[in-house]
Amino acid sequence: MSEREKEKDPAALKEEGNSLFKKGDLQGAVCCYTKALKLSESQTEKAVLHRNRAACYLKLEEYSKAEADASKALDTDPGDVKARFRRAQAFQKLGRLDQAFLDIQRCAQLEPKNKAFQDLLRQLGAQIQQKSAQLNSTDARVQQMFSLLLDSSAKDLDRQKAAQNLVVLSREEAGAEQIFRNDGVKLIQKLLQSDQEDVVLSALRTLVGLCTGHQSRTMAIVNELGMEQLCVVMGSGAPTVSLAACHLLQVMFEALTEGMKREIRGKDEAILPEPSKELRSMLCHLLEMMPASNVSGPGRDSAINLLVKQVPRKSLKSPDNSLTLWVIDKGLKKILQVAGTVPELSQGPPLTDNSHMSCSVLLSKLYNDLKSDKERENFNKLCEEYVQQHFSQPGLDGKLRAIQTVSVLLQGPSDVGNRTLEMSGMMEAVISLCASEDVIHQQVAVEALIHAAGKAKRASFITANGVALLKDLYKKSENDRIRVRALVGLCKLGSAGGTDFSMKQFAEGSTLKLAKQCRKWLCNESLPPTSRRWSVEGLAYLTFDADVKEDLVQDKNSLLAMFDLAKSEDKTVLFAVGSTLVNCTNSYDVEKPDPQMVELAKYAKQHVPEEHPKDAPSYVEKRLVKLLEAGVVSALVCMVKQESPALTEACKECIARVFLALVERQEDRGMVVAQGGGKALIPLATDNTDVGKIKAAQALAKITITSNPEIAFPGERIYEVVRPLVSLLRLECTLLQNFEALMGLTNLAGISERLRQKIIKEKAVPKIEGYMFEEHELVRASATECMCNLVMSTEVQKMYLPTGNDRLKLLVLYSGEEDERLRKAAAGTLAMLTAEQPELCARIPGTTTHWLEIVQALLLSEIADLRHRGVVIVQNMMQAEKSLAETLMESEALEILSVLAKGGEGTSDPVSKIAQKCLDKAMEYGVIRSREGEDEDKGREP
Repeated sequence: MSEREKEKDPAALKEEGNSLFKKGDLQGAVCCYTKALKLSESQTEKAVLHRNRAACYLKLEEYSKAEADASKALDTDPGDVKARFRRAQAFQKLGRLDQAFLDIQRCAQLEPKNKAFQDLLRQLGAQIQQKSAQLNSTDARVQQMFSLLLDSSAKDLDRQKAAQNLVVLSREEAGAEQIFRNDGVKLIQKLLQSDQEDVVLSALRTLVGLCTGHQSRTMAIVNELGMEQLCVVMGSGAPTVSLAACHLLQVMFEALTEGMKREIRGKDEAILPEPSKELRSMLCHLLEMMPASNVSGPGRDSAINLLVKQVPRKSLKSPDNSLTLWVIDKGLKKILQVAGTVPELSQGPPLTDNSHMSCSVLLSKLYNDLKSDKERENFNKLCEEYVQQHFSQPGLDGKLRAIQTVSVLLQGPSDVGNRTLEMSGMMEAVISLCASEDVIHQQVAVEALIHAAGKAKRASFITANGVALLKDLYKKSENDRIRVRALVGLCKLGSAGGTDFSMKQFAEGSTLKLAKQCRKWLCNESLPPTSRRWSVEGLAYLTFDADVKEDLVQDKNSLLAMFDLAKSEDKTVLFAVGSTLVNCTNSYDVEKPDPQMVELAKYAKQHVPEEHPKDAPSYVEKRLVKLLEAGVVSALVCMVKQESPALTEACKECIARVFLALVERQEDRGMVVAQGGGKALIPLATDNTDVGKIKAAQALAKITITSNPEIAFPGERIYEVVRPLVSLLRLECTLLQNFEALMGLTNLAGISERLRQKIIKEKAVPKIEGYMFEEHELVRASATECMCNLVMSTEVQKMYLPTGNDRLKLLVLYSGEEDERLRKAAAGTLAMLTAEQPELCARIPGTTTHWLEIVQALLLSEIADLRHRGVVIVQNMMQAEKSLAETLMESEALEILSVLAKGGEGTSDPVSKIAQKCLDKAMEYGVIRSREGEDEDKGREP
């Protein structure tokens, strides 16, 4: 049957699916069964296909799909014992033990002698009994906590302890269920109104336990408590309470949205309504918090943070951006009200130092989530209307609000910011307000001028019209807040040439003077943190100059002051610190020009970028050492931990770049790990820009290669390292990144079966096999080494069993290559495979006509490790089949083994022992005779 006919024949597709399932290609089997289901018209045939696909889903750990398929098979044939057994297994994994027990009980009744059914029945019985006992004891504890919390005569200390114990109970599924069923939400509602901060925190943390991963409970809690009360708690003045409430709402959002994706919404099988109503209600309340004057600054920041995380699509591949459109329609002007608030003016909601930056991030995320020009035009129009409305008002307050809004837009969706900046009279108003005698007016205008200077459309205008003004402000202003901002503007314009040594905007030495002043203000603790943050902004631009980098790393006080700011509550400094460190470590991407093109450019008198002499590798290495000594790692770790919209993906990319530079030298990796760098890199490798993910993953790979992974990533964290390393096994990555990922995975695969299973689950094995064919010998050898460790897993061994592939042949051929490292890896893999899967031994002679020469070459090798692998392979082959022993003993292998068995100089003891065992086996088969037997025969001769 041709391939085209096969594609239209459900029976052929089913057989192909069965074959793929046996070979371990589960995804391929699922694909075949799915195609067959679409073509099949027979209900009986469909039931079998659903049953088979359920088996695939069980192995793929997609238990909801396995349960659904098994149920469809049972709808057609309730007596299908295989389908019922598979559904019981799926129910067990989904935690629905009662339903699993009913199914397996029916299976045992139909086939009472089936051992697998009896084993699962006993297992489920024990699990149900354990759960029942746990529920009974938990129920008593919950009742005890409730009694204490409701008893007004109880001591405050006892009630606080009871509230904390409730938090612990809520983290267990049994405890959470008992709290919920015993009207615990009403009690928690009372606790939220307590005057004691500890009690309110305990109530919020208990709710986190109840909502985590459980959609049905979350929906009930949202409806019972009401979003209004939760927003009031989040908007309270206490920062810790506000953060705890923000975390609770984050957990609620995740429970509702993840539940929608997962099909099963809650641990039970209840049919639940879509949670979109609750989601919209939550978002609506968050938008209402934006302009509300009774909401604290930290509370408003928390609301912005939640909108940043929950509204835009997680992936631009998803077609549905309706939530973003809804938020723009309902709340964009409310967000702009926060953006346009000047805290020092009387009107407007209370803000923190982070509020404007958080607004910029939110506006940028919303704008980037739009799909069409029409949607973007609507966004632009709404922003322009808001800015124009305030700019056209009489008096300065309206104009200041408009300029502040433009500032925030320039830091966020800069295209929108540029359009508002080009509105009639806007730029002129900014320039004129820079000369105002009012410090607040000056500050707002200078900040707008600085943000505009970074945009290509306005940089030339500002260079022509603003440099003199900024210099004047810097030299003549008596207020340091204005001077430091004017200085940053000058720094920004002075760094226009980037790292190009030949393209400097200011006179020789001017940038060093500017940098020196920035460092002076940075170390001046009498200045407010916002002004010191602006000095770091200045350094972020000036450190394009290698002389400035050298001066900064030599000034330990400035480095310590910058790191202290990075750890402070002012999150707006994060990107400036990250950018400064990227410049100091030269961890930005530099494209090396083609030498021929450089010569052509010189000939044509075109500009050719020049590297500063102090950007040479020797200087960079010394700078890295200075930064490590000053404590850069602990600062980076604190930056990663920040829960703030200011920790943007661009900021995370900067941190990942710096970490990669810091672990470049092997001797520095221990210090990075000891100070928490390994732990910080894991989230950077999963939540970052595409470039940032690769940089963080490569840093993780370097650490995994040279450090003990169990120490560098203790506990469960070691399993989180696998996915980032596997992500480097792509053609888009460099060969060095491929090589380091393979080396790291080799180390992980050698630790435990659970880690090997994790690597297999991440679908790394086919990728590793692909790199075994790579032309570069180091990459090829490291891939083979990785496979050598992975074959300790039975699942990988079974991949070598089916006939019709060249996996075994490749290992035999590689065992005869000249590259010592590759030979060791291939021969080691072969030794393990032939030991664990003896049936492979008989197939070795069929791989290549040179197999015997390759085995003999291993036995004759001067390298002890290769000899050892060789004798193990021979021993495995001889133990597998007598015919193989005969073939080997008829060759020179007999003589070689005899020599090895005698031992002697250069022959390790294990090798001689195994060689002797091979000879003993040959004698046992009667293939050869012992020396004594030969002598006896000679004595009988006439």
